[in-house]
Amino acid sequence: MAYRNTNLRLFAAFAAAILIFSGCSARMRVCPGRESAAESLSVLQLQLKNAVQFKAAGSCLLQYYAADKKTKKENFPVKLWVNPPAEIYVQGDVAFDPKGIVFGSNEGQFWLAIKLKEISSYWWGAYARQSSFEKLMINPRRVLEALGLVALQDEQGWSLSKEGAFDVLTKQQGGVKTRKIYVNNCDYLVRKIEYFDVDGSKAAVVEVDKYKEISENFFVPRTVKITNLAAERAGDCISVSFNLESAKPADFAQKLRNRIFNRLKPEGFRHIYKIVDGKIIEQPE
Repeated sequence: MAYRNTNLRLFAAFAAAILIFSGCSARMRVCPGRESAAESLSVLQLQLKNAVQFKAAGSCLLQYYAADKKTKKENFPVKLWVNPPAEIYVQGDVAFDPKGIVFGSNEGQFWLAIKLKEISSYWWGAYARQSSFEKLMINPRRVLEALGLVALQDEQGWSLSKEGAFDVLTKQQGGVKTRKIYVNNCDYLVRKIEYFDVDGSKAAVVEVDKYKEISENFFVPRTVKITNLAAERAGDCISVSFNLESAKPADFAQKLRNRIFNRLKPEGFRHIYKIVDGKIIEQPE
């Protein structure tokens, strides 16, 4: 009996050792990260430098408040065409309309068109006339940045901190925090971006994961969730999520680029809005 008890104690000790060392091994997955904001920014800029034209398909879940203030959900197939760094075109097949939801942007403009039973609206604006446009239901620039195309040309005002497995870049302008970027300090890919209002309150959160390398040193996330906190407070959009089942490099002909990356005409909508400096102004038909 004593021999049996001794074996049991040895087995328990061995099992405990395995658990302890396994835990240590898991914690060792936290990598050193980068030493400065400048070094971190230079690594992230390589992702944009290595970016290629690509197209993708998958599904999208849109959550928003309808006119009766009840939460609505639309789950629909979606297709994307992206020409880095600034051109994107997305169309969603909603209620048997292959272009029930369309949005896009180019170097100068952005636009969003929705034809739903509760919403028949068209929004557009020029980047040169914006300081922010968080209230837009789906922000094309946020989607571009979520897809790995984070523009970081201005290196001023950034600081670097450490939070567990992440390097955290924080941008400040005029003493006000405007953006935080959480970068996995092992593969050095962005996992989360937080955007802030002029008063410092959180306006939007982008969360991305399950990256896929679609060309040499260029990675595209397969899951994207954008939570629009500013619009949610206003009783508008709650979140938009993408699950991309396919993403692959593409070579867009000039004719296709002219068609999809230029702002579409606002025809057949009940409401047309222009966004100027964050203000949504209804336009005559």
